[in-house]
Amino acid sequence: MPRPEYPRPQFARDRWLNLNGVWDFGLGPQEGAPSGWSLERTILVPFAPESVRSGIGHTDFLDAVRYRREVAVPQDWSGDRLLLHFGAADFYSTVWIDDVEVGRHRGGFTPFSFDITDAVADGTFVLSVLVEDDSQSVQARGKQSRRTENYEAFYTRTTGIWQTVWLEPVPAARFGRPVIRPDLPSSSFAVELDVVAPRAGLTARVEVSDDGGLVASGSAPVVAQVTPVLTLCIPDDRLRTWSPEDPHLYRVSFTLLEDGAVVVDELESYAGMRSVAIDGRRVLLNGLPVFQRLVLDQGYWADTLMTAPSDEALEADITLAKAAGFNGARLHQKVFEERYLFHADRLGYLVWGEFGDWGANVDSAGRQEPTVSFVTEWVEALTRDLSHPSIIGWCPLNETYEPISTRLTVLDDATKALYSITKAIDPTRPVIDASGYAHRVPGADIYDSHLYEQDPDAFARLMSGLADGRPYVNSAPDGTVWSLPYGGQPYFCSEFGGIWWSDVDGDGDTSWGYGEAPATRQEWLERFRRLVDTLLDDPDMFGYCYTQLTDVFQEKNGILDFGRAPKFELRLLHEIQSRPAAYELVDTRPRDPESARAREEAPEAIASRDAEPSSHHKEVDSHA
Repeated sequence: MPRPEYPRPQFARDRWLNLNGVWDFGLGPQEGAPSGWSLERTILVPFAPESVRSGIGHTDFLDAVRYRREVAVPQDWSGDRLLLHFGAADFYSTVWIDDVEVGRHRGGFTPFSFDITDAVADGTFVLSVLVEDDSQSVQARGKQSRRTENYEAFYTRTTGIWQTVWLEPVPAARFGRPVIRPDLPSSSFAVELDVVAPRAGLTARVEVSDDGGLVASGSAPVVAQVTPVLTLCIPDDRLRTWSPEDPHLYRVSFTLLEDGAVVVDELESYAGMRSVAIDGRRVLLNGLPVFQRLVLDQGYWADTLMTAPSDEALEADITLAKAAGFNGARLHQKVFEERYLFHADRLGYLVWGEFGDWGANVDSAGRQEPTVSFVTEWVEALTRDLSHPSIIGWCPLNETYEPISTRLTVLDDATKALYSITKAIDPTRPVIDASGYAHRVPGADIYDSHLYEQDPDAFARLMSGLADGRPYVNSAPDGTVWSLPYGGQPYFCSEFGGIWWSDVDGDGDTSWGYGEAPATRQEWLERFRRLVDTLLDDPDMFGYCYTQLTDVFQEKNGILDFGRAPKFELRLLHEIQSRPAAYELVDTRPRDPESARAREEAPEAIASRDAEPSSHHKEVDSHA
């Protein structure tokens, strides 16, 4: 069974059925009912047909792919509703049960589910799936190539199912996906109770616990309001914040009760208590100016493409990045599978949640027109990931580059819509309107730039104006303005480096990185050190993001190769990055009680704290 682990670790039920494995498979569209499809091959789900691991390895354009398999429902699920879940399928999916259509979904990065109960006549059924994908249309596709071949920063496409497919028995009245919002200033969690088919007589109960037992609890009638909200206060003697140094997680249990006694539904979850705040140019984590040493992670693997080959591979990317001195990542041009965020939560890894928005170009002149589907899919990503403590910010767009004009364009409207809806859904995290390039929302929470200058002296000069309110701002090569002016908000260089290095003889003819490749490893390390030092030495810079964690196909600028072997001694990179940043040494005298509590522990003590997971983390791991 490929990818056998539970796919929704933050809101888990005990019973589920993994449908990964060998399915019947066909290339291209076919008319008629699914039972009449001619499926000449088999595929290993959840790997995309372009991948080697799928057993297909077809890398030419695929406008449609078809799947089919039989499913036997466990006998002890009789009387339950049946939910069919897809972690992700790219791009336009239609699903049938025994030739009865049960639902459709548009989008390539986000999960979708259908209640198939009424379509299942007995204990077995035939599940059929058609996924259509137009390689040239306007759609959110991330780094997937619009050409037959890979080129520049575009890679092998992913078509069809690429995350776990699974079946879940649920009661008619049940929990949907609750939202857990930490509120550190009040030492409490606000829990929003999403209940499906609410009715009088049902009560939702929530319990927060740690290694010492029950910490807080509360309950509410599910018909008290459309979305009941519980506030669970954590006593001072049980308060423990989540941070990169101490990623403490509380256990959270959800119980839906009939008449206060009969258990109708149960979910097991977890939560981290932490705050993210803005103070002038500073971004504060738990009241402290934690410098964000981020790495660009694109989440590709040679044999499995956007699907991680295993759960261990997801965790390994985080542990390797931490070994190199990074404390977080930009999850670039992709919505990562949820188990990655689970590992980030328990390992204390800071994450910027992003979207695979590339694919909005409509002509060679640079016009970009994201459709309503971009907004819909981004909202699906937000609602899935709201409760993960590791996510400290959102970025719905990346490197949009249309010139600022005398009239508002579709890109202006789309950027404002994506930014505004993100703020409305989640007012607790900062939002970047677009990473690098075209900043189009006045007063957006964060301002950033991308700079791949390889000469460290020139890089330092270009980055030197932040203190005077004149930071580096991306513009077109001819100087055409892409962005509204900088407005004094927190600023960081969210892409830099990308230093070219390949150990393969003759690889320079087909691979690429930024600028001229260093002649030796020592020269690479010295360039890396000087680029990093420029940003660490700027007291107004709250972080950076180095490009990138791994090589990806022809792009050979990772600190790891495509197989995840380190290209340099990671301890040397750690030594370069781990010295205190000037930003962390700026006067941070308490401005409020939260800051005062946070600073009772000196930064030096925080930095030396052992980050070994607690026994509760191990219990969470075991459950998931």
